[in-house]
Amino acid sequence: MSDEMTVLDLAHRAMADAPDDAGARMRFYERLADSELFLLLAREAEGDSIEPQVFPLDGGQVVLVFDRELRLGEFIGKPAPYAALSGRQVVKMLTGQEIGLGLNLGVAPSEFVLSAEAVVWLGDVLDHRPQEAEETPQEVSAPGSVPEVLLQGLDAKLASAVGLAKTVYLTSVTYRSGRQGHLLAFVDAVEGARSALATAAAEALTFSGIEAGEMDVAFFDANDPITSRLAKVGLRFDLPEPKAPEVTEIKAPGMDPDDPPILT
Repeated sequence: MSDEMTVLDLAHRAMADAPDDAGARMRFYERLADSELFLLLAREAEGDSIEPQVFPLDGGQVVLVFDRELRLGEFIGKPAPYAALSGRQVVKMLTGQEIGLGLNLGVAPSEFVLSAEAVVWLGDVLDHRPQEAEETPQEVSAPGSVPEVLLQGLDAKLASAVGLAKTVYLTSVTYRSGRQGHLLAFVDAVEGARSALATAAAEALTFSGIEAGEMDVAFFDANDPITSRLAKVGLRFDLPEPKAPEVTEIKAPGMDPDDPPILT
């Protein structure tokens, strides 16, 4: 068994240490969805089609994923074909197949089984898209009491949004309608990235485990009058700068998180 603790090991331990903490449970599922996983295949992939190796368990059939290539090798004991996919790709691929998901079985402290029903539930959570609405902010101020777990979730989500926006601010907001709340404002978002950024923010809120939580997302240009006010009162998140382009070999299948490989 590997001794090196991974992100999933730590999230699983936090969940196991607090079995009644819904927030810890949701954060584990978030880490699972965001992690790169190595899916054991029955044979080598053919183009965009893959055939996962399916194993029978008492609760039904499962495919196996590991969060380290070494862990997959430790489990199988010999060279074996696999596909490197994000957790959300694996979940999307399995939804509707009546197949569960086994994580790190027998080789790590984070070994865990998601039933086929749990896979469908997680797929529904990941498919949720925020609703669009039009309201005009009248006043922005320093954010009120924001749970630390939400701040941590936002920080983790935004850390992966490399180069998709210049700056992000979290503030309290009052709209012309009189409604009040919190606003996550993206400044100079890259064209075509708004939907992905709004979804990432919504997932940070969902997986924080905060019941009845609400947070609006908005997009502004750097020259919008409100941007200077956001900079004065908002809690600032800086998105990572993109690295210089490198020529690399694309690993297939499964490079696009919204386009999982075909299950055969």
